[in-house]
Amino acid sequence: MTDGLSIDSDWNTLYIDGEWTESRSGDTVTVEDPSMRKSVAEVPAGVEADVDVAYDAAAEAQKEWEKQPPAHRQKVIQQFLQQVQENSEQIVDLLTHEVGGTRLMGETSVHIASDHANEAITLPRRMKGEHAESNIPGKENLAQRKPKGVITVISPWNFPLNLSMRAVAPAIAAGNSVVLKPSTNSPITGGLLFGKLFEETDLPGGVLNVITGLGSEIGDRVAGHPKSDVVSFTGSTEVGQRVAGIAGENLAVPAMELGGNNAFIVANDADLDRAIDAATFGSFVHQGQVCISINRHVIHEDIYDEYVDRLVQRAESLTPGSAHEEETDVGPIIDEPQRDEMLEYVEETVEAGATLETGGRTVSVDGVEDSLVVAPTVLSDATNEMAAACNEHFGPIAPVIPFSDVGEAIEIANATEYGLSGAVHAGDLEVAKDIADRMQTGNVHINDQPINDEAHIPFSGTSASGMGTYNSTGFLEEITETKWISIQHEPREYPL
Repeated sequence: MTDGLSIDSDWNTLYIDGEWTESRSGDTVTVEDPSMRKSVAEVPAGVEADVDVAYDAAAEAQKEWEKQPPAHRQKVIQQFLQQVQENSEQIVDLLTHEVGGTRLMGETSVHIASDHANEAITLPRRMKGEHAESNIPGKENLAQRKPKGVITVISPWNFPLNLSMRAVAPAIAAGNSVVLKPSTNSPITGGLLFGKLFEETDLPGGVLNVITGLGSEIGDRVAGHPKSDVVSFTGSTEVGQRVAGIAGENLAVPAMELGGNNAFIVANDADLDRAIDAATFGSFVHQGQVCISINRHVIHEDIYDEYVDRLVQRAESLTPGSAHEEETDVGPIIDEPQRDEMLEYVEETVEAGATLETGGRTVSVDGVEDSLVVAPTVLSDATNEMAAACNEHFGPIAPVIPFSDVGEAIEIANATEYGLSGAVHAGDLEVAKDIADRMQTGNVHINDQPINDEAHIPFSGTSASGMGTYNSTGFLEEITETKWISIQHEPREYPL
């Protein structure tokens, strides 16, 4: 195991050019444990001068890194994956302290992150070009796949480990260098942890650089740095629009996974046992703080009452509380503003005519004055226009909306600016496929729930949910470019 990976370790330096260095500001940002509402670590408050040094290091290191043979780049990612797996227990513990992740969330994060690293290991040998005939006599055409250069990764707080991994590991495997800016809420598991783990590999200094700090202070400089070639961002649509705009000013390629408002459609012939199992997981895992979680339950009127009753029973069977307790199913919301916003959505939805079946309140935690834990919440008699349904509530909240026929279900599902994920349950598979085809979203899962991520399957959103593609060949194309080389073997006649 690698030393220095506990929450009590020293996290007060930036990782730049293969060295742990203090920020030029000398200031720090506090990391708060959302379960206990107390400070557990301090990380550097990076400033623009730190950002510039990181990009200089990344640009210089990338020149030599891309020359390394595929087998060597593959070996480094294999070494990194080994570090993740050997330190999995410490990583799970870090996620508990930093983002309030239950053990289930932590173990799932490590599993998905390992899947992305495994997929990245295959990329160096998949960077193949092609040979093409020419219309010009005596000419040979070659198309090479080359790394873009410096990849900026701006990662979110909700699943910081795997959502950083899906960009960092492929970028490095493909011969790029990386500047990683994690969320202020998860600077350790989304950023500095990567520096410590890669330090145990043969990765040259400067290929990975980690800058922590306040987005309000350094966010624009990171997103718009002139030495950045691709900007990978996961987060809200509002912030993503700004990031993409700033990146575009430097003609950097934006790869954006943004917000979602995902519908879970259940037809009247669905296997209700399976649907309720999927609904419980899809709404309440990691407190609903998942961009691809269920935001709206769209249920056929014939089974609506039974569905609501059974979902309420399952919600009330879950154990909310501190993420440090083994029996906890639903842990804390990440911070106070997020908690207050979702509870306000619930209040507005009830005022608009919905029925609060269960939840809608905070749950006390021993030793905590103002708990961030919100009880699993079910709202019946909801409509698409109500606050908890039309907004991405990002919490353990399940508004349940009735429909009378498939056409109405599709209309409800698509009545949103977002198009990230979704799911449909139906006994007739052809009906389910028809519904899935008509849902305007990047991902749809039949007889399942919408929280799915497999590193070898392309993942993308539509409309306000983003641009570009993650995973496998899709992301490889985002972080590489093709170079045309032609060879004129025989003398060519020109018209001049």
